[in-house]
Amino acid sequence: MTNRSDSGSISNIFGEFFEAWLVRQEHFLDELLSAQQRINEARDEDLRDLVSRVLLHYQQYYDEKSRIAQRDVFLVFSPPWFTSFERSLLWIAGYKPGLAFRLLTESVPDLSDGQRVRMSRLMEETRVEERVLNDKLAKIHESVAAPPLVDVARRYGKFANGEIVEEDVAIDELKSALESVLANSNLLRTTMATKLVDMLSSAQAVRFLAAVAQFQLKIRSLGLERDANKQRELNVGGGGRSPIGNW
Repeated sequence: MTNRSDSGSISNIFGEFFEAWLVRQEHFLDELLSAQQRINEARDEDLRDLVSRVLLHYQQYYDEKSRIAQRDVFLVFSPPWFTSFERSLLWIAGYKPGLAFRLLTESVPDLSDGQRVRMSRLMEETRVEERVLNDKLAKIHESVAAPPLVDVARRYGKFANGEIVEEDVAIDELKSALESVLANSNLLRTTMATKLVDMLSSAQAVRFLAAVAQFQLKIRSLGLERDANKQRELNVGGGGRSPIGNW
């Protein structure tokens, strides 16, 4: 059973982890940009070491998010530690895997013909997996909208900011289904990113990971700015609204 205080505690735990993770993300970006500037002088093993450390940094994020999801999966689908702008870009509680291909194309224009062929194959495999997960999530939405589950939600709890109070088998089944689709989406994101990096040279991987970090931190910065502006408008107008979580 997950109640309001439990959700708040879990949110605070991950929120603190995420803020510290973002600080480390900024440090890694500095390292990546520095490596880019001296790419011709850098040793390949040093670049590969940096790439490995960055990938481990991302893996730590997914590992921690998985632990939080086991305690309250609803919270992960509507994460209060993200800004409203970041939440608007989420696909199954994270960025859509296909986004990486656009960032790769923009940051690494010197792909060989062989690399482009491999990337195209991986892109198609990823699109297929995305469609499968979209279908699974759609079925979950349909089950939530079905009368029995609606009655259960009304009787035992409410969905709001990822919060739910539940004492029913049907809700447990819903949680299990969401945990499964979340685990599969996280696996798709991590395996796809690893395969992309593996097909790149060390110098290309550094440029790609720098672009990914810049994108993420830019979205974060824009989100914080927009939320601050909205809060100022609310303070001036004296009004407000209740945020609604979005899967």
